[in-house]
Amino acid sequence: MPSEEHQQIVEFLRASTAASPRSTDFVEARASLDAMGALFAVPEGVTVEATAIAGVPCEWLIPGPTANGTIVYLHGGAYTAGSLDSHRALSARIAKATGSRVLAVDYRRAPEDPFPAGLEDCVAVVARLLAEGADPGQLVVAGDSAGGGMAAALLLRRQMAGEAPLAGAVLLSPWLDLRLGAGSMDANADADPMLDRRILANSVRAYVEDVEDPMVSPVLADPAGLPPVLILVGTAEVLLDDSLVFAEAARAAGVAVDLDVEEGLIHVWPFLDGVPEAAAAMERIGAWTRRILGGSAS
Repeated sequence: MPSEEHQQIVEFLRASTAASPRSTDFVEARASLDAMGALFAVPEGVTVEATAIAGVPCEWLIPGPTANGTIVYLHGGAYTAGSLDSHRALSARIAKATGSRVLAVDYRRAPEDPFPAGLEDCVAVVARLLAEGADPGQLVVAGDSAGGGMAAALLLRRQMAGEAPLAGAVLLSPWLDLRLGAGSMDANADADPMLDRRILANSVRAYVEDVEDPMVSPVLADPAGLPPVLILVGTAEVLLDDSLVFAEAARAAGVAVDLDVEEGLIHVWPFLDGVPEAAAAMERIGAWTRRILGGSAS
């Protein structure tokens, strides 16, 4: 059963939506997500360093001098919102939990830069890291919501190009099917206090024309050959089926998939620092990533 802290946030979100319906204005959405991210602090001991890689603004979040491998983190925001600011605390907590350096990528967003601009940015960043000597077997890509979809697309693109696979991927409540026709889109409409078809459709229109492109909707891709994947998703999400369908197809294709389906939890709950379920998610991500990268799982 979800914690009291989790449920208090759910009730707050419901009350906020009732008082002011979710806006489809991208400027407002960006400001709102950045403000939400600012509620949470970067944990002590994690250093934040601004940089640019392949011309893309990024930030390094470094947990200490003995970091284990590298995680490239792609923020959520429906491809139209989200930033380094909104996801700095989450990226930093992942760095601390995993003992890995995290590179947060400020990829281009729609509507100013529709598909494939953002994906091209992420591909370029990873390519530059590898060209400069990073070991693909020590590099994990991670992301939440749209960033999870972007992470999956990045892996698929490398697979299709015959490039060396990365170590793995961590997908938090990933958005993997932009067709918006999955059963959970309707079944969980009342349970999800954060997302609905109207809001998501507005971002889809701004982001891409062809929602059948596997680089846009990774549930339509052939996942054979992908590296190990960890997926965290809650049952109170309209995007639940995105994870279930993708995981089933990946497993059938021989991919090592760890799928954690958490009862009653909302979209990207690891974002919510201070909630017990978020702390548990960090422990899970940390142990899984250290195992994948060959470090201690303790």
